[in-house]
Amino acid sequence: MMEAQRYPEDFNGILAGAAALEWTKLMFAFAWNAQALNSAASFIPEPKRHAVREAALAACGTQDGVKDDFIKDPLRCHFDPSVLACKGADSDNCLTAEQVTALKKIYAGPRNPRTGQQISPGYEPGAEDIAGIPGISFESYVFGSGPGTSLDAIFSSAFFGGFVFEKPGWKFSDLNFDKDVATTEEKVGSVLNAANPDLTAFRAHGGKLLQYHGWNDGSPPPRHSVDYYEAVIKKMGSLDKTKDFYRLFMAPGMMHCGSGPGPNLFGNMLDFGATNDPDRNIFAALEKWTERGVAPGKIIAAKDHEDNPAKGVEMTRPLCPYPELAKWNEKGATSEAQNWSCQAPVGK
Repeated sequence: MMEAQRYPEDFNGILAGAAALEWTKLMFAFAWNAQALNSAASFIPEPKRHAVREAALAACGTQDGVKDDFIKDPLRCHFDPSVLACKGADSDNCLTAEQVTALKKIYAGPRNPRTGQQISPGYEPGAEDIAGIPGISFESYVFGSGPGTSLDAIFSSAFFGGFVFEKPGWKFSDLNFDKDVATTEEKVGSVLNAANPDLTAFRAHGGKLLQYHGWNDGSPPPRHSVDYYEAVIKKMGSLDKTKDFYRLFMAPGMMHCGSGPGPNLFGNMLDFGATNDPDRNIFAALEKWTERGVAPGKIIAAKDHEDNPAKGVEMTRPLCPYPELAKWNEKGATSEAQNWSCQAPVGK
């Protein structure tokens, strides 16, 4: 993303996956999550996270009439974890008031407590209890094994303590979401962030940019990518003028760079055995677009049987260029991508 914005003539084609393009906002989101869960009372243990995920899927897992083990359209999912509030004794099937508050904070993202201004988007429901590949899951980033053990806590402590405040031993719990924002942006924002929506020079050079992001990423909030794409559309003047050289593919149910409950194999970072078919490999699609001028209208993603990968593919689904969504054609197996098409979203 920095290359496209700062050095637009370096590359003809760029593939950006799970891009941490707003690094300072990402670190504020990490510290916010870690603070929200930083007590025995607010921390949400794994059995309760399973109940959270089940409730989120009950609320949004059948948005389009097809029941799935992941949420396909988080932008139109309005899951309220208050539905799990304990009405009697505490148990693995409910959340205490402190835990409801913590989860709402994680979904909402950090805000300035004085002005109410949003600092970063939050995270999406639907993968709270899925471990996935170690180090890339929602579970390891956001929750960890207890208060202060998550990757969010570790990374944000190291970032602010080392890069911003230069204080060994500084902890995420010390971060102030009012006064520390300006300090951080002034010191490192211009160096680390890649959020300039003006891609005029990259487009003039003939560059092509493909970006993908999993909707259940626990590292860069998925809406960072959506918000940036929307900003580019505004800057370039229209969606048509943007998708002419830049397309964003959001992957429902995918976590950081891969894994997760949704179809997540499409030539991305963790799909080492990917085909070279440009309809099924996003890097091959970039080559085809860059070298032959054929833009990808969809990317076919696969999902293996997680319990036994030797059984092969469990399902295939198309990933659609934002803002389009995959919709079942109401005939044929829902596990086969050929029975789905990309369509404009309906409603909010």
